[in-house]
Order: sequence, then C-alpha cells, then structure tokens
Amino acid sequence: MKTMTCRQFGGPCDLPHRGETADEVIAAQDKHLKEAEKAGDATHQEARDAMKGRWKRPKQSLGWYRDMKAAFAALPDD
Repeated sequence: MKTMTCRQFGGPCDLPHRGETADEVIAAQDKHLKEAEKAGDATHQEARDAMKGRWKRPKQSLGWYRDMKAAFAALPDD
C-alpha cells in the first residue's frame, strides 16, 4: 500500500489517497476532484479541469500518466 496526496497530483490540498497500484490512487484523485467540484470548491477547479482534459485526450496524457506511475513506484510502502 502506498500513499500520494492531492498536491502530488497537481491539486491544492494534502488529502491522502492510498492504494496498491498507481491506477487506484489516480482513480481516487479523480473521485476527489469530482466531489470537490460538486461541492463548489473553487480551489480544486484548475486541477479538476486538467484531469478532465487528460481523460478526454488519453494519447496526449501518456506522459503525465507515466510520470505518476513512476512517482508512485518510487514511494516507499506505507
């Protein structure tokens, strides 16, 4: 199990996301940003817009995805 924060994904807060894989924590960040947007949290809007853009253009976003997977892999286990 490893932990990455919203801030490590480019967001504005330190909410931790835990998972066994990078994909799990990326999905948790996506969910967090969706919930923040629904709650009207303007501080997360820039990160949410960036995440939505990545899901719409997956080929262009492979660099970000590889970077996040590498960052996750480099973390120590919790």
